[in-house]
Parts: sequence; structure tokens; C-alpha cells
Amino acid sequence: MSQHSQPARVSQRIGAITESATLAVDARAKALKAGGRPVIGFGAGEPDFPTPKAVVEAAAAACHDPRWHRYTPAGGLPELKEAIVAKTARDSGYQVSAEQVLVTNGGKQAVYQAFAALLDPGDEVLLVAPYWTTYPESIRLAGGVPVEVHTDEQAGYLVTVAQLEAARSDRTKVLLFVSPSNPTGAVHTPDQVEEIGRWAAASGLWVLTDEIYEHLVYGDAKFASMPVRVPELADWCVVVNGVAKTYAMTGWRVGWLLGPTDVVKAATNLQSHATSNVANVSQVAASAALRGDLSAVEEMRRVYDRRRRTIVAMLRDIPGIECPEPLGAFYVYPSVKGVLGREIRGRTPSTSAQLCELVLDEAEVAVVPGEAFGTPGYVRLSYALGDDDLVEGVTRLGKLLADAR
Repeated sequence: MSQHSQPARVSQRIGAITESATLAVDARAKALKAGGRPVIGFGAGEPDFPTPKAVVEAAAAACHDPRWHRYTPAGGLPELKEAIVAKTARDSGYQVSAEQVLVTNGGKQAVYQAFAALLDPGDEVLLVAPYWTTYPESIRLAGGVPVEVHTDEQAGYLVTVAQLEAARSDRTKVLLFVSPSNPTGAVHTPDQVEEIGRWAAASGLWVLTDEIYEHLVYGDAKFASMPVRVPELADWCVVVNGVAKTYAMTGWRVGWLLGPTDVVKAATNLQSHATSNVANVSQVAASAALRGDLSAVEEMRRVYDRRRRTIVAMLRDIPGIECPEPLGAFYVYPSVKGVLGREIRGRTPSTSAQLCELVLDEAEVAVVPGEAFGTPGYVRLSYALGDDDLVEGVTRLGKLLADAR
């Protein structure tokens, strides 16, 4: 009997993808909670507010309208594209046309399709770490090579032009820029955004900039859109955004990308074969959200700001934790290096991943390890959860780590 090696059942390309660590932590926390354990989850980056009522009502009406029971253009409803154009001009000052818009199934699809449209095999993408877990996987799926540029808490997790230039090579094609940042909450100043954008333009690079957290900035921090600060970059820039974080619409799955018409057309062609149109009811809901005012958004931002100050103060009181102040999004990204290697209730975690397992087992608190974001030795906590749960969860964490020897 001849011996033939069996081909792999799953392709190397897909088999190499890692599960989303943030969603995995959230799923485990929810499963434990469903089993009766009082788990408090800081894992998912998801607003704890309901979608604004007017948005839900628009969607309910759309369900009864036969117009939305059929296929619609793969690239997005014309009325939603126009709403995105108007919203972008209102909120960031960036002027685009409807032909420069592609409506996607959430921001994740926008990120992947942008890279798929831009990258050839072996092209390098400068990826600032800590990074959102989906970015490197999207780059690799598109055939690109992520090149990590590391920042730390001493620098406020802000990247410099000098660091980017040191990482650039002849194969570098794209800079991925995110401000406000997930997972760190770091916000580059408008002048820093401009400096990085001018460097990218002078270096002949594309920029993919993710603006999903544009409205969630605090204190003196100000959001700045790179193609607005650096107009000469506009023809080499793709902007990703969506309704998920701003309007508490994570489950509705509506994002978009803005870019030069040739790139948008290519990404639209891809989407026409991958998914066709985003669900029409969700598109109608997103259009209602974007055409409304920002009062609900501002109320959420005020609540997040209060929680932000609470969680930072509480974490800074825990020995062994160093927590920079985030100025955007709804995350804190403290260093836990001062806790690693110490015995806690009979266990001695040497990595932040092991520490997170211990915290879930012993304190019934779910946080995401820094390994998921490319920087071991840290953890991410989302403060998009109720005030009482936030205080209780960090209190439990503090009591557990107080036992460190």
C-alpha cells in the first residue's frame, strides 16, 4: 500500500489566521456568566448603550418597505453614500464625493478590502504596536507583511517619524495610522498627525487611517484627519470609519472606506463577489444615524470620560501596575510587568497571558492580554461597561494582586 501524505484539510492561508483574542475573551466571559459565575468582562470594545431610538425606528420602518427586500448596489445605497459624504465634511472637514465611498459590513471588512486592493505579495505595511488584533491578520490575508513599530507607556504609546523611518524599507508600501488608538487610547496631536502625514507623502507611501474613534477624545485632546492636515496625501490615502462606536451600533455591521476612485472601484469589485450589499435595513439605520445630530454621541462621550478617570485612578492605586492616561477611545492599556513573576494564590504568572487566565479564574474578571496586541507585559481593559461593574471589577483585580508575593 503506497504511502501518500494527506493534503492539509485547511489552506495554509486561512489556517494561519489566529482567532480574535478580544472576541475570544468576551465569549469565555459570557459563557462563564451564563453558567452562573459573576464574571465582569472588560474584554470587548463595545458600547454598553442602546442604539439611539430614532435609528432603531428608521430600521423598523425599513423592514416594512418592500424596496429594501431586494438586492441593492454592492457598493452601498446612494442615500447612505451621500450621508457619509456630508458627515465626513461636517465632522473632520474632509471633502469627498460619493464615488469615493464604499459601504462595508463593518470596519473590519473595510480594513481587509483596503489592504486587498493595495497590496501585492511581499509588500510591507508599517504597523504601530500595540495594535488592534485584526490589523496584522488583514495584512497577511491580503498577501502583505506587517512590520511592527513598537511604542511604550513612557512615550504615551505615540509613534514618531524617526521610528517609522527606521522601519521603512524598499518594500514598504503602506503606513497604517490609528488615532485615537485601540488598544491604548493614545491620541496624536494635530501637529503630530501632520508631521507623520508629510513624512508618508514625501516617502511615497500609501496611508490607511482608521478614524472609527474620531468622536471619543477627552480633555485637551483633539482629533485630526490626516488627509485634511496633509491635502497632498489625499490621492494616496484610504480612510476607514463606521457607525459602530460612535452610535452604539456594533451589531448593525455598517462601516465604510473612503479613498481615490480607482482603489474604491477595485475594493467594490471585490465586495461584489464576496458579500454584495450590506443588509439594507442596516444601511437605512446608518443613514438615519449620520443625518441626525451628535447629541447622543456627546452624552456617551461624557459618560466614557467619567469612567476613564475612575478606572485610571483605581488602576494607579494597584501596586505593580503602571497606567498611562488614555485620551481617546474607551480603553486603558496598563503595564503589568511589575506583577509578573510574583506568586499570586499559589500561581506565578510569567506572562500577561498567564496573568489574565489567573485573574479570570480567581477574581472572575475578564481582561485581554497584551500578547493579543503585539506587546506582552500589558493588558487591555475596556471601560465601555456600567459604572458599578467597572468599580467592582477593578476592585476585585486590586484585591487579587494585593496577594502578590
